[in-house]
Amino acid sequence: MSDSLGEVGVAHWDPGQYRQFAGPRLRPALDLMDRVVVNAPQRIVDLGCGTGDVTRILAERWPAAEVTGIDASPEMLAEARATPSRILWRQGDATTWCAETPVDLIYCNAVLHWLPEHHRLLPRLLTSLAPHGGLAIQMPLSWDLPSHRLMREVLATGGPDGRPLGSAELRAGLTRSPVARADEYYSLLAPRSRTVDIWQTEYLQVLAGEDPVLAWVKGAGLRPVLHGLDPDSRGDFLAAYRARLAEAYPRRPDGATLYPFTRLFIVATV
Repeated sequence: MSDSLGEVGVAHWDPGQYRQFAGPRLRPALDLMDRVVVNAPQRIVDLGCGTGDVTRILAERWPAAEVTGIDASPEMLAEARATPSRILWRQGDATTWCAETPVDLIYCNAVLHWLPEHHRLLPRLLTSLAPHGGLAIQMPLSWDLPSHRLMREVLATGGPDGRPLGSAELRAGLTRSPVARADEYYSLLAPRSRTVDIWQTEYLQVLAGEDPVLAWVKGAGLRPVLHGLDPDSRGDFLAAYRARLAEAYPRRPDGATLYPFTRLFIVATV
């Protein structure tokens, strides 16, 4: 089971960029929530809560529960706290977080693919659950998408005279998928859980505007690349990457750009 770029997960996030596609990003979070089988949870943790949009929906779905949103990004938490609510907001590192009191639901939407050592992380999260509690996870399966393959190709050949861009360390950090196969997660969780439900969904995302796929990946997956490039290299990268994306994802006559995007879902109960 491969590791992810955990060190870049806490780099500065731009809430405005991330929210540019709030609708398509929200849909898989709601699909995950609909498959949670925990009965009347009393304590809920949204681990990697970001701007708190989904955390507030969790609080509405289970109004009797104590809901806590945890995120490593101070920028995201500042955005979350800007809207008054009964939710407890805490800054914390999901790689080391453990519940002080067992919780009934740990909800992890689009966060664990940033973190390393899933073979240790997921079993540890299960130990923070109360009896009959649940762990709900959604992760993007973006590694093999043209948008992400092109990202790696441009890093490897997009410099002057076809030279690589960025450091060898940056490129090495993108050499393997941060998300394992579904069957590996089943093998990891099944011996430790009462039930395990795993599925994949491809969303045909309909995007609008100029360079919408580039705008999408800037909000999440492209962050470690841009963070790791110096200003001159960043400009070279973006120019080449923008052109390659326009070829891979052409705008349709009606102005829309179609961006198929697959996600992996896991719901385990103890």
